[in-house]
Amino acid sequence: MPTISIITAAYAPSAAYLGETISSVEQQDLPAGWTLEWIVQEDGATPSLAHHFAGVPHVSYEASGAQLGIAATRNLALSRASGDVIQVLDSDDVLLPGALASVIPCFEDDRVHWAVGQADDLLPDGKRVSWESALPYGLVSAGEVNKWAEKHEGNWPIHCAGLALRATSLRAIGGWVGLPSDEDIAMFAALSEIADGYNFDGVTWLYRQHPQQITRSASTRHLSEHCRRLAMQRVKAVRLMDSRFGTNRATGFGHDVHSVDVGPAIKQQPKA
Repeated sequence: MPTISIITAAYAPSAAYLGETISSVEQQDLPAGWTLEWIVQEDGATPSLAHHFAGVPHVSYEASGAQLGIAATRNLALSRASGDVIQVLDSDDVLLPGALASVIPCFEDDRVHWAVGQADDLLPDGKRVSWESALPYGLVSAGEVNKWAEKHEGNWPIHCAGLALRATSLRAIGGWVGLPSDEDIAMFAALSEIADGYNFDGVTWLYRQHPQQITRSASTRHLSEHCRRLAMQRVKAVRLMDSRFGTNRATGFGHDVHSVDVGPAIKQQPKA
């Protein structure tokens, strides 16, 4: 039975809207035969969000106990995920009813390694602002996303905060990139260069705009050009490797690559 794993990197100072995010997950329906798990990883040295998830179905909450940043926090969540498909969801965004049921069928096509629904901006006053997709709807061939980004000064046409990803593909490229911002773009730039995806024609989630959101933080926003430059450098490096994720059996569901046991690090063990 295939599973979809929602991954949420939570952070207390920007979690004022967490209740709405939780409600949106609780309202999701899945296609027949699918199960849901929600992997929540809280960043920060003084975690304080566990009580929000008490009694919420399908949730696996864990606190890192240190300030690690969003890339490391998402990757720690990925290490605990057992799903065949990973759905990204930030702790201030909202999945609309039917979101998962709309996106999951995209992965029935073995060519599809990533998929995304359209997002409306959710403004502080509750109003929604819609945006026209920069890319055609339907199957997106490998490399097409980055060609658009190259023509638009390193700005990408896909909103990575709402991505759904084939778990094996995400793990194969190393998860999210260890950057202070745009870590999702640097991940997606590599994946979309070597793998086909799907741009779903329908609004499936809301991207909340508010003063506390991490992407507006002055501590990291000024680094965006550096981070997006690395993303484009990664694209060019991947092209030189001339590699491609295909449609072989490894792209299907039911591959138990998440089930791995490890012991203590050898360097941490006392010498005899």
